[in-house]
Amino acid sequence: MKIDQLEPGYFGIGIQHGKTPENLGVLWRSAQNLGASFVFTVGKRYAKQACDTHDIVKAMPYFHYDTFEDFYEHLPKGAMIIGVELDERAIDLQEFKHPRNCVYLLGAEDHGLTNEAIEKSHHLIKFNTPKSLNVAVAGSIIMYDRSIKGSHIYLKGTPK
Repeated sequence: MKIDQLEPGYFGIGIQHGKTPENLGVLWRSAQNLGASFVFTVGKRYAKQACDTHDIVKAMPYFHYDTFEDFYEHLPKGAMIIGVELDERAIDLQEFKHPRNCVYLLGAEDHGLTNEAIEKSHHLIKFNTPKSLNVAVAGSIIMYDRSIKGSHIYLKGTPK
């Protein structure tokens, strides 16, 4: 199912406390190819990286937030945070309906999302896998899943 670009809707994707610059470069390339509106990083573990061979920061907005609080305060109005985390409260990706306007927040493989990010996420999603995935691979799969399923507008009182 293709998303009609004339309908309102957007998504961004980013990593909290990213561990390696290569993961960010791979995620950015996927974001550009799979329709993301913007990319972002949260935290100070990120260093400038050379693997962004498509020069994504010139093609789409890139935002950096020093802290989760800074990220949370600057969310686009009406956007839902979709945390990606191996957590008992998380919904399996294959069952998840992607919101029309959202940001997908991934954590580094070694520590995942912070407790604060988990608590403030509107939805948590996970993969039905025995172990965690590489963060760039996980983000790419999520964006592909969104492109296949499309996104949904949540109205008050409708099931999520």
